Amino acid sequence: MVAAFAAAPALSADLKDLHLNITPRTTDERARIAGVTAPPQDFSAPQPFEELSAGAATVRVRNDADAFSQPSGNLSFDQELDFKVGNGLFKKKWVSSPSSTLASDGLGPLFNARSCQRCHIKDGRGHTPNGLEDKAISMFLRISIPGAPEDGYAEIADYVATLPEPTYGGQMQDFALAGHPAEYRLDISYEEIPIALSGGETASLRRPTYRAADLGYGPLHPEAMLSPRVAPQMIGLGLLEGIPVEDLLVNADPEDADGDGISGRPNIVWSLEYGAPMMGRFGHKAGRPTIMEQSAAAFAGDIGISSPLYPAPQGDCTELQVNCVEAPHGDNDLRGFEIDQLGMDLVAFYSRNLGVPGRRDVDSPEVLRGKEVFHATGCASCHTPSHVTHRMDDRPEHSFQLIWPYTDLLLHDMGDGLADNRPEARATGREWRTPPLWGVGLTERVSGHTQFLHDGRARNLLEAILWHGGEAQAARDSVVSMPKPDRDALIRFLESL
Repeated sequence: MVAAFAAAPALSADLKDLHLNITPRTTDERARIAGVTAPPQDFSAPQPFEELSAGAATVRVRNDADAFSQPSGNLSFDQELDFKVGNGLFKKKWVSSPSSTLASDGLGPLFNARSCQRCHIKDGRGHTPNGLEDKAISMFLRISIPGAPEDGYAEIADYVATLPEPTYGGQMQDFALAGHPAEYRLDISYEEIPIALSGGETASLRRPTYRAADLGYGPLHPEAMLSPRVAPQMIGLGLLEGIPVEDLLVNADPEDADGDGISGRPNIVWSLEYGAPMMGRFGHKAGRPTIMEQSAAAFAGDIGISSPLYPAPQGDCTELQVNCVEAPHGDNDLRGFEIDQLGMDLVAFYSRNLGVPGRRDVDSPEVLRGKEVFHATGCASCHTPSHVTHRMDDRPEHSFQLIWPYTDLLLHDMGDGLADNRPEARATGREWRTPPLWGVGLTERVSGHTQFLHDGRARNLLEAILWHGGEAQAARDSVVSMPKPDRDALIRFLESL
């Protein structure tokens, strides 16, 4: 992995993909890949294979809400069986302990949802609360307090140490079992901000204010840092995991050496799975390096379910929540954990292999014009259109695929408007991972809404663009000032992804 990150802010070339059984690329392959992923020069026709968003793993576009719930297109028959069993675990509704259903007990005592599917509804995006009855099922607040340097990792340079909030832990749970108070109620208020656009158009952005109301265990620490998070979509995760680190680091320019105003950098996090620093890829700030770790952390924090990586049976409960720590749990049977390693393997397999639907209307003149505008305004500087995955001996379904996720998986300063002021590993309070754009045009079909960004504040794609600041300020300003037909074409292009 990495010999040491502490010596200098620059990343070591020794950062490896240890979680993948890979075959190194030849010089010829590198040249071919550079050619096929080079920025387009001709926008009069689609690029070769552009309609296959996930290469051979691409699935057909369904016209219903299950568009994100299909197995990858190149799974074998036996793998489809594993996918379906993993799907069952992903949808499973956990119950409290003790229970006669020993394979399903261990919920909570504090939790955000009873199943993975309740946050990642239809494997799509979560949403902001829709009235008091909704109770923010697919949205919660992360929480931490500042740490000291010794609370970080000497192996990782620029690591910003944080600690769980002493009473409330690492995230706030708004549900609880009978006899336990919930930690809080998420309260959101919005201020409308008018934005003038070219051509006499106007848009309105809603600026949110978040409050942890009805605190169940006393006041928050005076230095508590809160960050709202909406559950992201689930498609194509295994392919994102398969992009070589070296390909991602090519786009990193933390000092903006080329002067283009874009200074993306990787988040480097400590891997519990491998006991070493790894590049973060998953989560809104790229705080998790692998799908296994992302899944296990969600089981622990969201549902209160223990696993080999997160063995505490009380989930995110803290020592100050005595009744929660001493409550019955589901670790007392043959599983050893409330979800054992076999169960985690199946959930991770399911999560890796949710198929990416193919592109629509790739040869439409308006879509092609929008694609040209996307590149001309600099959007592709962060939303890197295409990558080629590793050759992976143990994961042929993800191996050597040309994919079109439209992300560099790097951290970028998005300005004050989107800042949560809460660091995560190397990510500052102003930095966010570039989210993949594949499937973004199917959000309403799958999720029944068009809310975007890490907290769902944007009510459509144009609002999401207008919230861009920091490194993306110039691109955002170009969208504001460009002729209306070009702005419409850009949105049409995004809707085709």
